[in-house]
Amino acid sequence: MKIQNPFRVGLIGTLGVGVGILILTSVVNLATIITYVGAALFIALGIEPLISFLERHKFPRWAALVVTLVVILGAFAGLIWAIVPVAVDQLTQLVNSIVSWVNAGKAQQWFTDLQHQFPGIINDQNITAATDWLQKNLPSITSTVLQTGIGIVTGVFGAIIVIILTIYFTASLPSIKRAAYQLVPASRRARVSDLGDQITDSVGKYVGGQVSLALINGVLSAIFLTIIGAKFPILLASIAFFFSLIPLVGTITGSVIITAVCLLSGPPTAIAAGIYYLIYMQVEAYVLSPRIMNRAVSVPGALVVVAALAGGTLLGILGALIAIPFAAAILLIIKQVVIPRQNEL
Repeated sequence: MKIQNPFRVGLIGTLGVGVGILILTSVVNLATIITYVGAALFIALGIEPLISFLERHKFPRWAALVVTLVVILGAFAGLIWAIVPVAVDQLTQLVNSIVSWVNAGKAQQWFTDLQHQFPGIINDQNITAATDWLQKNLPSITSTVLQTGIGIVTGVFGAIIVIILTIYFTASLPSIKRAAYQLVPASRRARVSDLGDQITDSVGKYVGGQVSLALINGVLSAIFLTIIGAKFPILLASIAFFFSLIPLVGTITGSVIITAVCLLSGPPTAIAAGIYYLIYMQVEAYVLSPRIMNRAVSVPGALVVVAALAGGTLLGILGALIAIPFAAAILLIIKQVVIPRQNEL
């Protein structure tokens, strides 16, 4: 038996560990870019069913792509044009209402009432301690606010990058899929292609279903909040729409924020909003979501919760979005590949 040179074994092992560390470090450093690429690819897969629909109606690929992008970007621009001015105006009114509330002395009265109700918590000693803490931590708070502003600007540039990548991926998605399938052995290529097409179709349908749920929540919120006389109904409906794009926790988070803001219109309005959203969440969970989403992905409810939580923990909002179709893809592979193979043994 030939004895390996210890130096060579150690050198190869050290190089292997170094390459592994280099790869992990590169992934961490490129996390933002990977997130942009993942988001753009996810959106492109969501747009693909619309392009396929137009192609089935005798549209060339390029024409279907142009029409789809023009419609989507036009709808998005129209939504921004319709919502942003009203939302900014209502946000300004919200700030002015808070300032007027403070200037009118109502804030002092509210604080006095709290002192009477909770004398053990809100007292001069605790107020002094809170003031001292704010004075000591003011530089870090200012730095956090500045970082938040920089993050917003970075997010805007990130959104532009994602839009550009989405257009590229949407235009070249068939060629990307063909190139990926070429990496599979020829004997299995047809089967892998079929599975890949089913997975990408389910992702597209899932994106469409999530947007449909968000639109329903946004429209119904605007109507109901206007009926009950809540302040800033368009701004609150926009919050309902965008939060509903986040699976599992988005609707409840948006509902809590909207109900809290409705307190500015009075406790009865906030109670009415809270009752409405409690009812709506039940309707969405047991009526709307099963009817819409079951056509896209067939995933058990418990697995939906686990997948969304795991994806959100690992990759944030993007992880929560892609976790459910990813779980559906794994189930599809298990049902169509693993189980039949086990049955043959």
